[in-house]
Amino acid sequence: MGLNDTPSSNRIHIGFFGRRNAGKSSIVNAVTGQDLAVVSDVSGTTTDPVYKAMELLPLGPVMIIDTPGIDDIGSLGELRVRKTRQVLNKTDVAVLVVDSQCGKAKEDEELLALFESKKINYIIACNKSDLIGNKQAENKNEIYVSAATGYNIEALKEKIAALAVTEEPKLKIVGDLISPSDFVVLVTPIDKAAPKGRLILPQQQTIRDILEADATAIVVKEFELRETLENLGKKPRLVITDSQVFAKVSADTPNDIYLTSFSILFARYKGNLETAVKGAKVLESLKDGDTVLISEGCTHHRQCDDIGTVKLPRWIKNYTGKQINFKFTSGTEFPDDLSGYRMIVHCGGCMLNEREIKYRQKCAIDQQVPMTNYGILIAYMQGILKRSIAMFPHILAEVEE
Repeated sequence: MGLNDTPSSNRIHIGFFGRRNAGKSSIVNAVTGQDLAVVSDVSGTTTDPVYKAMELLPLGPVMIIDTPGIDDIGSLGELRVRKTRQVLNKTDVAVLVVDSQCGKAKEDEELLALFESKKINYIIACNKSDLIGNKQAENKNEIYVSAATGYNIEALKEKIAALAVTEEPKLKIVGDLISPSDFVVLVTPIDKAAPKGRLILPQQQTIRDILEADATAIVVKEFELRETLENLGKKPRLVITDSQVFAKVSADTPNDIYLTSFSILFARYKGNLETAVKGAKVLESLKDGDTVLISEGCTHHRQCDDIGTVKLPRWIKNYTGKQINFKFTSGTEFPDDLSGYRMIVHCGGCMLNEREIKYRQKCAIDQQVPMTNYGILIAYMQGILKRSIAMFPHILAEVEE
């Protein structure tokens, strides 16, 4: 996978924060060597977080985020501040930009407290240091820089790199479940929501993981599965399916072959499989008038039979026989207050980084709102969840309780 193909969820997210006109956008442009953000002498030029996927040496693929001023005022300002705080939920390394002539203000101290509470590695970049004689910082978390002259910009990049967590994830998507020379069959309906000519991201990443394990990936559409299994000449180790065709694939896959879904594998990969399995069982206790939040991590053109906004609500109503209310969010939007929801059904989160997924999980746990995901809920409603998690006996026990 080339640099430009690196998924945003796999990039180190570097967020730049601070008060209006502290020079955040100028620092972003100096660090990246590109004019990514509008720069102006007028306070509050950046009105929404600006995201840019790029390569930043010595780190490699990163996501740079330039945020609005944290001290913005008025109703529009409050919205900007809320968006800035949302960015923190996906930030791996935070850069707090302060005006070295003015020093840290109350808003800066509040941001630092947020960094600490969310356990985000951070550095304080004291900008405009050329106006005070290019001082040297005494604190290891601080550095004096100048976007105007380039003073200490390279040193700032080195500090950011030192704070970034760049270790390879210990968990595999599927690689630890298979052995070299195993056959793995992937059932991938052509997704109308995917860009023309491409597989969706979880499918791409799973294929890559299979190949890195020196196993063989066989990719078919749902109507080709039965014939493919009959003609293989070797029993596959595993069949992995898209959740939308779970029932058909389960019927066409012999019981002596392990079956699971991309959603289940990614829930395990992101560390929330057990929580999602428990969350699915809440369906049994839904009552008339309960509200279910369906949350999608990416934004795409809605199809007429979209899974999140059309299919899932229909299936949930049919399964429960109850009059359920549904609310929908997508992209970076996720409610701070979850108290009005009986349960949350989240997508697989392939476009969200690990920090944001964990933040959303923590919000749900803290507010005691059960959370599951699309694929696990679909498998549960179709009566095939036990089969699809049979490879994980400790998780299977949760369903059988």
